[in-house]
Amino acid sequence: MAAADRAAQRLGLQAGMPLAQAQAMIPDLAVIEADDAGDAAALAEAAAWCLHTAPLTAPDPPDGLWLDATGCAHLAGGEGPMLAALCGRFGRAGIDARAAVADTPGAAWAVARHGGGMAAVPPGGMVVVPPGQAEAALAPLPLAALRLPEEIVRDLRRLGFETVGALAAAPRAPLRLRFGEVVLRRLDQAAGRLAEPISPVFPREAINRRVAFAEPLLTAEAFAAAIERLARDVCRALARAGQGARRLDLLFERVDGTLQAVRVGTARPSQAPAHLARLLAERLEQVDPGPGVEAMRLVVTLAEPLGAAQPRDGLLADAAETQDAAPLVAPLVDRLVNRLGVRRVHRAEPVESDVPERSVRRVAALAPPSGRSWPPSLPRPARLLDPPQPVQALALLPDRPPVQFVWRRVRHLVRRADGPERIFGEWWKHAAEAASVRDYFAVEDESGARFWLFRRGDGLDSATGDLQWFLHGLF
Repeated sequence: MAAADRAAQRLGLQAGMPLAQAQAMIPDLAVIEADDAGDAAALAEAAAWCLHTAPLTAPDPPDGLWLDATGCAHLAGGEGPMLAALCGRFGRAGIDARAAVADTPGAAWAVARHGGGMAAVPPGGMVVVPPGQAEAALAPLPLAALRLPEEIVRDLRRLGFETVGALAAAPRAPLRLRFGEVVLRRLDQAAGRLAEPISPVFPREAINRRVAFAEPLLTAEAFAAAIERLARDVCRALARAGQGARRLDLLFERVDGTLQAVRVGTARPSQAPAHLARLLAERLEQVDPGPGVEAMRLVVTLAEPLGAAQPRDGLLADAAETQDAAPLVAPLVDRLVNRLGVRRVHRAEPVESDVPERSVRRVAALAPPSGRSWPPSLPRPARLLDPPQPVQALALLPDRPPVQFVWRRVRHLVRRADGPERIFGEWWKHAAEAASVRDYFAVEDESGARFWLFRRGDGLDSATGDLQWFLHGLF
């Protein structure tokens, strides 16, 4: 048996069991002929699909995928959120996935399948091995985690080796004499002492251009010149296709056979070679040329249709700029996102809610406007505190503003105040807010600083709140 689904496993069947034995256990067992070629094609398609997560992906038959996300995990908010999003997408597609991130491909492979010193990673589970901790994570794992042939694993167990850590601590010369180079190679690959290149896949329809060099390149200046050439070629191909690049992967093919990659993205489809080349050149500091780079390839892994552009001169230019400034801001947004990460560059958008902390949300910096806005007669502070911070305030009930308040051990004397603005709880969303009331005051202290305070409760009915004061925002 090549594989067994969950129902078969619950009945005691497992992959590798002779079919006759399985049919003897389950007489009405449903058997489907294995399609090795179809499985390999589907695995390659899944590897190409994972290009939305990492610039270098490759199938790892029979059931694995390699993803080299070096230098691009920050675009997804970090390695943990990146793995969570990846496993979530596989889960929604009906595929159980285990994922791990580590310094080396061998360590990630081992931890994803054997747990990294803990119980086996469950379907949908994920492990992030901290940098520099690959060998520690591998040490308690069984020998099978090294991807060694089964006969070598059996021989090593006869010699008394049970874990990767015990094998790694053994003298190397006897291992080489007895088993050849395969055992030492797997140990060195897992520990990062020996490079393990992968052969990446690309979507068949992806626009890409490659340039090879007569002599290996080593300097950032040489890389920048090659990037400009590749960007021009790619943008010409994009123009012919009527598309603009949204995500590009630049691959560096080193002399030692390994690949390095950098990834950049754009807020809007772009055909501007100078802009794309600049984004890529700003990521060169992450590239280690090693013994030299013999070729570079630029791949457009995500492209979108680019509408026809209307020349903007005279009055048309003024009108366009007043209606939509996004094309002018897009290059700046692209540079910020590629340096800081997509989760750190955003803008605030109003949400229809009376409760202040629910009346705003983060959206992409260049997301189209929703058409909603806050009432101009009810000013809101530029900065909301989450959560609101308790303060000690002195005020007359039921509806007078505070005359002074203490925040972070500093006393503020109120010189001017506006309010109250009464906000009721959203009982249709949260039953606990059926009677809640907040009275907000905009106040200015003697130094000119302005604060947004509220009192929990109306001062008349104890069910509306406990009369505690909070600082919710700073103007």
